Amino acid sequence: MTRNDFTLALPSKGAISEPTLNFLRNSGLKVVKPNPRQYTGDVPAIDGLSVLFQRAKDVVYKVSDGTAHLGITGYDIVRENPSDDIIIINDKLGYGHCSLVVAVPESWVDVENMQDLLEVANDLRDKKQKNLRVATTFPHLTRQFLHKNHIHHFTIVKADGAIEAAPTIGYADMIVDLTQTGTTLRENHLKMLPDGDIIDSEACLIGNRPAFEEHPRLLEITKVLLEYMDAAMNAQQIYQVTVDIQGENSETIAKKIMENPLTAGLIGPTLAPIYTHEAGTWYSATLTIKHKDILEAVHHLIAIGGRHAVVMPSRYVFMQASHTYQKLLEQLGL
Repeated sequence: MTRNDFTLALPSKGAISEPTLNFLRNSGLKVVKPNPRQYTGDVPAIDGLSVLFQRAKDVVYKVSDGTAHLGITGYDIVRENPSDDIIIINDKLGYGHCSLVVAVPESWVDVENMQDLLEVANDLRDKKQKNLRVATTFPHLTRQFLHKNHIHHFTIVKADGAIEAAPTIGYADMIVDLTQTGTTLRENHLKMLPDGDIIDSEACLIGNRPAFEEHPRLLEITKVLLEYMDAAMNAQQIYQVTVDIQGENSETIAKKIMENPLTAGLIGPTLAPIYTHEAGTWYSATLTIKHKDILEAVHHLIAIGGRHAVVMPSRYVFMQASHTYQKLLEQLGL
């Protein structure tokens, strides 16, 4: 296999198409597509990796049959189309969030959970000799979930167009569909069952298992890809805080800063002397702080004499190793 034969399949249209390109660009992996009408492109940052644009659903098929070696698509689609040849490398890329849920008409006032739905299905079967009609584009996950909840008397109805309208139009009794906020379901007079959340999904990275076993260079390329991705995702949670603080010496200041575990940073503060005309000895302290701890950390720094706290976002935060790549090696038994 030549150095240019490895392919990353990306969604060409749909809800996660543009966010995927943004995610890769923010990870330092900008996709270059010379002609908007072409279905191919390149990732200049990684030598030997080309891009193939496909429908989100087809990304799974292309990776499964080995046409593409890597792919980004929705976790829901991967779960709906299981394949022994697909390995899930990272199922949480941080965008494209949605949930596959069971939704019934609001008029079913006595149906508040899956147990109630079971009773409805049994009543339809016993009294009317009919099956509960379920409209969905996720037949595999729907069957699996309903059987798990002891609902066996149902018929999957092929969904065309706006699936939310199926119960109103009359070609289905209820639906199983993806939702982000539930607004569209409510607008169509449907309600989600609180225990009817089948899976939570977001964009995920997948790979072709046989290709990893056959081509060692694919593993090298994937390692580079994951190092960039992990570093960019780490950076979303970590900020750099710099504050001016007065003290006798750097050791004394460091001890005060580290009195609060939140201001200890990932390792500890870095201090450097400030040359100023002001009286006393001043230092500039720099820390790496998790996003959720920023405000409390700044309050502590000011309380111990700090001023001019400046908070800056990180672009990349590279750890000693990519944890996602380590998990991939474990899955491959390497």
